[in-house]
Amino acid sequence: MKKFAVIGLGRFGSSVARTLAEKGQEVIAVDKNEELVRDSMDLVTKAICLDATDEKVMRSLGIQNVDVAICGIGTNIEASILVTLLLKELGVPTIVCKAVSGPHKRVLKKIGASRVVLPERDMGSKISSMLISMDENVLEHIALPGDASIIELIPSKEFIGKSLREIDMRAKYGVNVIAIKKMQKDPDTGEITGSTEINITPLADDIVGKNDVFVVFGENKKIEELKDKGRNGSLRQT
Repeated sequence: MKKFAVIGLGRFGSSVARTLAEKGQEVIAVDKNEELVRDSMDLVTKAICLDATDEKVMRSLGIQNVDVAICGIGTNIEASILVTLLLKELGVPTIVCKAVSGPHKRVLKKIGASRVVLPERDMGSKISSMLISMDENVLEHIALPGDASIIELIPSKEFIGKSLREIDMRAKYGVNVIAIKKMQKDPDTGEITGSTEINITPLADDIVGKNDVFVVFGENKKIEELKDKGRNGSLRQT
């Protein structure tokens, strides 16, 4: 179980907070609007009415101890930026922010946001599912019926320049590479912005490039083991 803080309880933030709580996560919900806080009290672990730009108050609440902070403030861009800077200064390891425009997104990335989303109002539920399993090397995690998942995985640097035969994901990690995407990156931030092409029939002799992303299929147990190896730095070619 992860510990989350959701700051800003508008439609997006409240949806993320509610869905995280429903999935058994510990959630601290914060907003300076008393009515929004009251509406969230019965849904989350703790709901607090306060000004999230106040460092002293945020420290006293223990925001610095959460695993992931979600800044759901959108229309008040100044507050969004200030809260993101504060979360970074408090040492929160993963900061996910809502943005309302491309320039807003670029600013948030530059000041330290781990991920920035431009969500429609009804996307909070989808985003919360991503947050629970979020890993810096995993771009997407899709749970399938039964005991299987598909993830989009950034390959280890040691895989670059090697063939799929040499890497042998099936033998070493118990999963299958079912496709390879060529990713497009923002030249200013380095953030992945989309894919330029996809190889849906990768061959054993295909060479892994520096902008490639694996689409991997496997049992949930093997998928989680693979993600753990990536987090621990042990996803390496032997």
